[in-house]
Amino acid sequence: MTSHYHLRRKDREIVDPVEIDSILARGRFVTLALADSGEPYVVTLSYGHDAAADRLYFHVAHEGHKLDIITRNARACGTVVIESGYTQGECEHPFESVVMRGTMRVVSDPDEKVHAIRTLVEHLEDDPAGYWESRSWALSDRVAGFSALAFDIESLTAKRGK
Repeated sequence: MTSHYHLRRKDREIVDPVEIDSILARGRFVTLALADSGEPYVVTLSYGHDAAADRLYFHVAHEGHKLDIITRNARACGTVVIESGYTQGECEHPFESVVMRGTMRVVSDPDEKVHAIRTLVEHLEDDPAGYWESRSWALSDRVAGFSALAFDIESLTAKRGK
């Protein structure tokens, strides 16, 4: 994974892949920027992080604005922020963030859709095994009922603020 943009404040840049993966693992939402014929579109979604594949997965409806945009322009930029709250009286706002660039795609393979949802549940649920045990249905029987998106990360930058 390469850095796309070099930060001006090198003292705030995070370059350690373990730290970057930690931010992506702790984050719950990513804000995605898409472009629709030159018009910006921003959407915030919960995600599952597949660290081995440098990929984020999303659960979405079968149709909608973001899907329409992605079919015309797969390029995307996303940001995950872990914030620690504003420090009153100091004009400080401790945070960690990752800005990613890459491509979006609709997941069409049923096996990858199952992997996408399993990745999402593993990422978001405190007790993923308990979540699956409490379902009265098998995920493999439900893949036709939803769509999944993949964001293949090509480059990123990360930083920390104090």
